Amino acid sequence: MNLVTLKDISIEIGDRQLMADVNLLINSGDRIGLIGINGSGKSSLLQVVAGIEQPAGGAVTIWGGVRIAYLPQNPKVTGNQTALQYLFAGDSPQLNLLREYQTTSDLLLEEPDNPVWQEKLMQLTIEMDLSNGWTAEAEARAILTRLGLKDQDAPLAALSGGQGKRVALARTLFEPADLLILDEPTNHIDAGAIEWLESYLMEFPKAILMVTHDRYFLDRVVNRIFEIDRRQLVPYPGGYHHYLERKSQRQDRLAAAEKKQQQLLKRELEWLSRSPMARGTKQKARKTRIEELSRIRHDLQQDSISIALASRRLGKKVLEAANLSKSFDGASLFEDLSLSLRRGDRLGIVGPNGAGKSTFLDILAGITAPDSGIVDWGSTVKLGYYDQLSRGLDLDKRVIDFINDKAPLIKNSAGRRIVAAQMLEWFLFSRPQQQTYIGSLSGGERRRLYLLWVLVHQPNVLFLDEPTNDLDIPTLRVLEQFLDHFKGALLVVSHDRYFLDRNVDYLTLFSDGAIKGPFPGPYDQFREATEVSSPRKLSKRGPDKISQKLRGLGEIKIPSSKDRMMATRLSWKERRDLEQLE
Repeated sequence: MNLVTLKDISIEIGDRQLMADVNLLINSGDRIGLIGINGSGKSSLLQVVAGIEQPAGGAVTIWGGVRIAYLPQNPKVTGNQTALQYLFAGDSPQLNLLREYQTTSDLLLEEPDNPVWQEKLMQLTIEMDLSNGWTAEAEARAILTRLGLKDQDAPLAALSGGQGKRVALARTLFEPADLLILDEPTNHIDAGAIEWLESYLMEFPKAILMVTHDRYFLDRVVNRIFEIDRRQLVPYPGGYHHYLERKSQRQDRLAAAEKKQQQLLKRELEWLSRSPMARGTKQKARKTRIEELSRIRHDLQQDSISIALASRRLGKKVLEAANLSKSFDGASLFEDLSLSLRRGDRLGIVGPNGAGKSTFLDILAGITAPDSGIVDWGSTVKLGYYDQLSRGLDLDKRVIDFINDKAPLIKNSAGRRIVAAQMLEWFLFSRPQQQTYIGSLSGGERRRLYLLWVLVHQPNVLFLDEPTNDLDIPTLRVLEQFLDHFKGALLVVSHDRYFLDRNVDYLTLFSDGAIKGPFPGPYDQFREATEVSSPRKLSKRGPDKISQKLRGLGEIKIPSSKDRMMATRLSWKERRDLEQLE
């Protein structure tokens, strides 16, 4: 059954065209993942499908009776309502029935002998029975709980931005819909909630259209991927794994087609150079054909992001932090945390939202002062900190001027100087776009620019705080390529299981003011190891190596280079393969 039809859609923002003549059919049972670089129009397309925005051209048909539930990327959730009240404020038949039942109940309490209210309440009770409306509150509370919102009776105005996003997501899931439209649903929720959401959507019987950069999520939830490429939608069947295979095959075909076209163009030019003037009519036709061939450019994905910068020397001593404690408004966030970081360490930190992970990084980076404890950095350290707030990003500057402040002394891995304009082109900022003000960029484009700004400082220690929240998949792939060759120390806070498995060697759990670990990856094995930490399970196993490791609370200390001697002789891929063996 067709739900939504897009025919010859064009999308523009200001004088910038994002899409041209796009066609899309969304049918019942479709589970579509939409990917593309930041600023390519993914969120705009979702808004057009949801009926929030109108396209610059073309037609959108939402067939009669189709119910759409839409989660924007940055929902505005505020007011004096509680989270539960906000969920019940949706516009669906079941919720309307529930509100009508509550209103009638209140009226009957005021006038208990009124036969009108008595009869109406009896009829509404029958309808509630038939629609299973009595379970609505329990379902709403369950969804909020699984998404990590514990205080469900707090006013929305008191919630953080991340908590507000989770409430908005809960309402979107709670409302009955034939089509779920989700813009970055995994942002601002922890790994446990992501796994629950993943399972929930895998069982969702209706259609889904979503934007996400979580590659495990894409691989497990969707059955079709559309990539926005040069203002068009390119379809790929299957999940992310199949997308990579099909995209590689497509690029090979396009490269072959481009080579064939260039050979044909060369032959045409050779003919023109030696053709007699007497063949004027035929020569004119040939010229026209050559002009047409010259205009045809196959998609070779030459607009890909890449960066290869020179590295700084890093000494033996990197970071020693001991007995760190921090409280806010009299409430302890964490106590007596310690961290030892050495050259070559690659550590991932996971844990529930609000546990203090970002504050911990801020203290290590010297942005926030601890209540107690010490932070001691090595003398050769140059820290690059990709934080969630994009500190230092000047919205009133032009893109080129912002990077040019740091770029004059930057060199690539071959020792050659790189100018700001070239680095910006590597990160998909065209020459005209480089002249725009940062404040006019999309949120994702700003984060891409901020990442470049962090990397051009040529750090030898890198902190990444939730890097996958706003970066697109092409940028993430290039960041990962950069990290493959990064010889310094890496500390990552993330809920993205794919990114963690791809880039770190050890994981540690940050929860309830304490830390557990480190544990070798990948994430699934780490989760199993941390689940074993419950007293019931440990009592069956006895004091084995795992339980002994789990007793090491309060300090992160990665195994020494001697302990990892064999692994350090292997390549990154070989170490990853080795760690996945039993």
